[in-house]
Amino acid sequence: MGPKELAQLAEELKVDLTVAGPEAPLVAGVADEFLARGLSLAGPVQAAARLEGSKIFSKQFMRRHRIPTADFVVCEDLPAARTHLDRWGGPAVVKADGLAAGKGVVVASDRSQTEAALQSCFSGQLVGEAGRRVVLEQRLEGEEVSFHVLTDGKTVIPMAPTQDHKPVWDEDRGPNTGGMGAYCDDGILSENLYRRILDEIVFPTLEGLRSEGVVFRGVLYCGLMITADGPQVLEYNVRFGDPETQPLLFRLRGDLAEALKSLAGGSLREDMLSWEPGASVCVVAASGGYPGEYSTGKPITGLEEIEAGAGADGAKVFHAGTARRDNQLVTAGGRVLGITARGPDLKTATDKAYEAASKIHFEGIHFRRDIARKGLLRAHPL
Repeated sequence: MGPKELAQLAEELKVDLTVAGPEAPLVAGVADEFLARGLSLAGPVQAAARLEGSKIFSKQFMRRHRIPTADFVVCEDLPAARTHLDRWGGPAVVKADGLAAGKGVVVASDRSQTEAALQSCFSGQLVGEAGRRVVLEQRLEGEEVSFHVLTDGKTVIPMAPTQDHKPVWDEDRGPNTGGMGAYCDDGILSENLYRRILDEIVFPTLEGLRSEGVVFRGVLYCGLMITADGPQVLEYNVRFGDPETQPLLFRLRGDLAEALKSLAGGSLREDMLSWEPGASVCVVAASGGYPGEYSTGKPITGLEEIEAGAGADGAKVFHAGTARRDNQLVTAGGRVLGITARGPDLKTATDKAYEAASKIHFEGIHFRRDIARKGLLRAHPL
């Protein structure tokens, strides 16, 4: 359904609040259509959604407003891109300009891999039309952090820091995915880094948009690399990240629906949300072959045992790529389930999540075994 059809449905159902979950409707202008009809929607307008919808726009925006990010060049074709392969004296990052469901970024390990990624983008093989224009970017070294804020254009509520795990295999090996797991723990950021992210990235981003005539009202996600020089932006999202949202909301105190309704109406208050102490962890169970080709329709078992122990001290399973056929739960996507648990500390939360994950079975199932390991090592260095 397009923006007009979604808005018409909201009118027919007399919906009090619509929350835009995925990025594609926002990039297509669903918030603009709802606003034009006087409907309440939590999510930014199309002009603000370009931060996620176009890697080229977002990088040029950061350059205009001096928001820290890696050096880059925009490449329109393969011959032009090849002239920049040695620009940084090492491997680079290749980013498709358009939306690519988390599969449009290749973090190359050497020059030949960079060139192969460029060829794959420009040929359309990697992500189709989304890769017809490319950002070639300096590869940053450091530790990744996901930082969300809610904002109505004036008030900002920073959310607890999370860390995503994009590569498909342990120790950050293999191709990038939409996310193989995440954890939420206050120990991810020092107080100084937390403040720098707000002062050097979040506030300048919102002010930069305002200076260009755009008010951002929604969820702003900053995908960051914490480098030796401080935090730098890898990417923006204009909605909650996946799978970061599962552990993030598992620690949430307050009424999220009320906060989003206030956000949409321009009356957000800083005291509307707070966070449970401790930590939370999400482990993603994926189909065999993901993020490449995979089969679906595989029967899933083991959920009953987990759900029987669900509650404040148990794990919760979030469905991502599942379907029900002949009264049997089966796989229906690449990322199938997000197994999430909370605990008084990161180790307890991690142990609970993996204990639950071990009870789930379907043909080809795989998941990373090192989600939150960086956080555990930070808390308990070897």
